[in-house]
Amino acid sequence: MWTYLARRILQTIPVLFGISVITFVLIYYLPADPARMYAGPSATVATVARIRHELGLDQPLWVQYADYMGRVLHGDLGFSYRKQIDVTTLILTRIPYTLALICGGVFVELAIGLPVGIASAVARGRLADRLGMILALLGVSAPPFWLGLLLLYWFGYVVPIFPLGGTGTPLHLVLPALTAGLGGAAWYARMMRSSALDILSTDYVRTARAKGLSQFLVVLKHMLPNALNPIITMAGMDIPWFIGGVVLVEQVFDWPGLGRLAVEAIETVDVPLILGTVIVTALAVVISGIIIDVVQALVDPRIRHGR
Repeated sequence: MWTYLARRILQTIPVLFGISVITFVLIYYLPADPARMYAGPSATVATVARIRHELGLDQPLWVQYADYMGRVLHGDLGFSYRKQIDVTTLILTRIPYTLALICGGVFVELAIGLPVGIASAVARGRLADRLGMILALLGVSAPPFWLGLLLLYWFGYVVPIFPLGGTGTPLHLVLPALTAGLGGAAWYARMMRSSALDILSTDYVRTARAKGLSQFLVVLKHMLPNALNPIITMAGMDIPWFIGGVVLVEQVFDWPGLGRLAVEAIETVDVPLILGTVIVTALAVVISGIIIDVVQALVDPRIRHGR
């Protein structure tokens, strides 16, 4: 296991390097001028040229990249042109909100999706199965921004149980987590049903039933542990989506996450902030992949990553 971890950590280095190079090159060839965006539309040519020189934007591409990566290796992600604050400090203020939304959304996905999927598999072909799959289809089909607005209207305005967006208390997290997690819960229900049906048709499950084990024990001891591997993999794939793919959810609920910060950086051509959000997101994705692989190895003893 330790050998596998060391190998995976070493593999992250070229991945992060490649992402940083691609992002830097794409930003370098953007038609928009960061110096002009920073100076404003009424600034003179001389002022724009002076700002470009102060920001180092008049240097060759490789010089800019080497200088930037040298600072990144020391924990300095640069200075935001538009927000006038260190990028590292700005990202660190957004990470707790992103983590809260990730934890809340994944909890909603698992708490709703897994029981519905298990119940549908156990009651295959019956009313509970059909009802569960209809609900899953509705959950997959509902756009997150529409679902968020609907939840805000009913549970923030008509029946004012939860706040109308923003942050501050645990209640502020409920509606964003539901909006972000309900669509995923539908996918988890379908995935869990498919995985559970495959396990329930195996020989060792039929043997367990022939020995007189109850349906509850068959599901708990034999079906569930073996059906969790694809679910764990899917949960790991959800983390990148929650970091950057829930921008609409964050916009609807005025939630200050990393995804919304990245969109603001792109809109204002804030190069250091764009690079910082991309690098931090890529690092989070890589780390989540390693964690998921370790969890899979712990859940399924047949996996031997160290060999």
